[in-house]
Amino acid sequence: QVQLVESGGGLVQPGGSLTLSCAASGFTFSSYDINWVRQAPGKGLEWVSYISNTGRTTRYLDSVKGRFTMSRDNGKNTLSLQLNSLKPEDTGVYYCARASNGISSAMDFWGKGTLVTVYS
Repeated sequence: QVQLVESGGGLVQPGGSLTLSCAASGFTFSSYDINWVRQAPGKGLEWVSYISNTGRTTRYLDSVKGRFTMSRDNGKNTLSLQLNSLKPEDTGVYYCARASNGISSAMDFWGKGTLVTVYS
């Protein structure tokens, strides 16, 4: 079955860095675009970043541009999100989510998330 498993979250001070990972299985990873989406405590989902199936194209939420970097290793079926210069407002559960085939704005499978807490 399709699985996406996030890891790498933790407690970080403002200005710190963290690397999140997402391990994918149960599907042809290299055929799918992937997104990172986050949810601050008690709030709704917020799209963070996108990467094309090949890794050639990335897009980011304006507030994280220049601070976050998304990448993928199709040989290892993994995604990474490098978070730098973290701010308290970056706190939340970060999910990797597979884009629906042929429907770029939809995400059909999600991981359970990994919590990032930016706290001073």
